[in-house]
Amino acid sequence: MEQADFLEILEKLKHFENSTWPTLERGGSHFIPVDEVIKQAQERLQLLKLDDTDELFSLRLGGLERLWGLRSNDVFSLLWWDPHHEICPASKKHT
Repeated sequence: MEQADFLEILEKLKHFENSTWPTLERGGSHFIPVDEVIKQAQERLQLLKLDDTDELFSLRLGGLERLWGLRSNDVFSLLWWDPHHEICPASKKHT
């Protein structure tokens, strides 16, 4: 990750601090079942001893960019940065 990317993400997270979960969800953030993410992400959860997790939270930063993590009540615990929406690729419409 380049420093500029890190600083941009940090600014977005600071902005999100003033948002509610329902507001973030209206903006495209949502829970995703673990069995719908790519195999490499599931394997990484095993290595992190988080394989008892049923769902992950996809925090939409804009465009394709996502942060993935665990959401418990009001706390988001960051796991991964997904700049190209590759952890759980969206299926193409009309194909």
